[in-house]
Amino acid sequence: MTESTSGDSTTQPDSALGFTALGLVPELVAAVAALGYEEPTDIQREAIPPLLEGRDVLGQAATGTGKTAAFALPLLQRIGESRNDDERIVRGMILVPTRELAMQVAEAVHRYGREYGIRVLPIYGGQAMQQQLRSLKRGIDVVVATPGRALDHIRRHTLRLADVKMLVLDEADEMLDMGFAEDLEAILAEMPASRQTALFSATMAPAIRAIASRHLTEPVRVTIEREQAAPGEAPRVREVAYVVQRRHKVAALARVLDMEAPTSTIVFCRTRTEVDELTETLGGRGYRAEALHGGLSQEQRDRVMRRFRDGASELLVATDVAARGLDIEHVSHVVNFDVPSSPDAYVHRVGRTGRAGREGVAITLAEAREHRLLRNIEHATKRKISIESVPTVFDLRARRIELTRASLEELLTGGELDAYRGVVESLADEYDVLDVAAAAVKMADQAADGRPSEDEEIPNETVPRRDGRPPRESRGGRDARETREPRARRGDRGDRGDRGDRGDRGERGEIVRLFVGLGRKAGVRPGDLVGAIANEAGVDSRDIGAIDIADRFSIVEVPGEAAEHIIRVLRGTTIRGKRVLARRDRDAE
Repeated sequence: MTESTSGDSTTQPDSALGFTALGLVPELVAAVAALGYEEPTDIQREAIPPLLEGRDVLGQAATGTGKTAAFALPLLQRIGESRNDDERIVRGMILVPTRELAMQVAEAVHRYGREYGIRVLPIYGGQAMQQQLRSLKRGIDVVVATPGRALDHIRRHTLRLADVKMLVLDEADEMLDMGFAEDLEAILAEMPASRQTALFSATMAPAIRAIASRHLTEPVRVTIEREQAAPGEAPRVREVAYVVQRRHKVAALARVLDMEAPTSTIVFCRTRTEVDELTETLGGRGYRAEALHGGLSQEQRDRVMRRFRDGASELLVATDVAARGLDIEHVSHVVNFDVPSSPDAYVHRVGRTGRAGREGVAITLAEAREHRLLRNIEHATKRKISIESVPTVFDLRARRIELTRASLEELLTGGELDAYRGVVESLADEYDVLDVAAAAVKMADQAADGRPSEDEEIPNETVPRRDGRPPRESRGGRDARETREPRARRGDRGDRGDRGDRGDRGERGEIVRLFVGLGRKAGVRPGDLVGAIANEAGVDSRDIGAIDIADRFSIVEVPGEAAEHIIRVLRGTTIRGKRVLARRDRDAE
């Protein structure tokens, strides 16, 4: 395997190296120039030449590095070289994890290939099958599909892959996380052996390397590291954690948001229930928040994303699955309302901010018992997460006064104050002019702050030291103080689906969501699912996480290392007298 690594090298490529030097034909160079791209990104510079040569490529790069163009441009050029204008057959296939990403990639391929007259079709669940069938029948050059719907068409014999020249697996780790491993293997089995394959993933887990070894031929390995700050410089993404009890998390989030004053924020939650409740709570506190999860229809999801992109909403509260594949450039802040269950999940979330050279902030709200998860993330990412104290009431008031001062200064420099001088002059005859000004500042401050005032301090929980010595003091924030209040009772910990928190169990490893094809209409209750998993699969009931029960199905959080065993056991048992369909959750596909 040939390896090419960029992003942390001291030898930077010549800035004059443009798209023409990569071997692209004039039509594609003109297309990217018309879209405003002047120089290729690292992933484009490293991946395009070997792909044009017909080599397989195994690329590791995060969202926002320009990888869509890195595989789309070579794909279009290779198709253009072999394409007959009178013949419309599928020569390019791109597999992606979500319908949102399918639409985005298809749009990009269309823009790049407009001069070639390339026809591209996105295929995903939730779209009318007849519409897709009509488009395929008319003839398509490139298909961008989610695995489930692609396999459906293959089995219907409406999507023929015998002439595919190039296959791209984009966000491969996300597809595996969503339970598409079997679908991918089935699709790859239908592909011609002579095809060229490109696999792109933000992380290189063992399962990704296994797919690469089975289905890629002597691939060129391209690794684009996350941009590191030079010595003495601040990193582009500031990563910080606040350690608080769960019952204080909403108040802590509001306090931090008020201090940060973000332009746009994605808040990640674990469950749909938590997303809906947090969205409603934040709305009641005066924030313009929108919910995004797998329970929304495609029309609802599109409306939510449109409002967020247009700035009509400032907060997007989402589950991991629902947010996968979203391509939003202007996210200034990412918030983990809970510590992600794995470092890979953390990397994907944080990758939503600080893109295209912009600065960003990644905030994590953690409980004291989750400190080991934070350390695991630090170890895996080789980046420090600063533990800070929640801003105090004093900090918040000072911040608001600072913002009011900035607004007043802008008015003073802008002029046009003559209409108001008479009021000041008349009051100055009876009161000290400084008191008049202070009263005006107070009135402006109260008018600008439309959110509820908070007079209670939010306690910070202690964080165990790495060296085993007594807990250290949290850093940051005025009047930070060491506290350890009694652990919250179950009723204080907020909703975790249809079950409460599993109690004081210490650290949990990777959490996997399982889809169980029985719900309320079958009479299923949380206890039925816990009993089946604990008794039949031999899993400690305290290791079972949140359970969401819908009318026709249920979602259960289980330990990752036991997930496949639990699936096999559930498939061989009955619940409420009915056979069980169980698999990893991929509801938002």
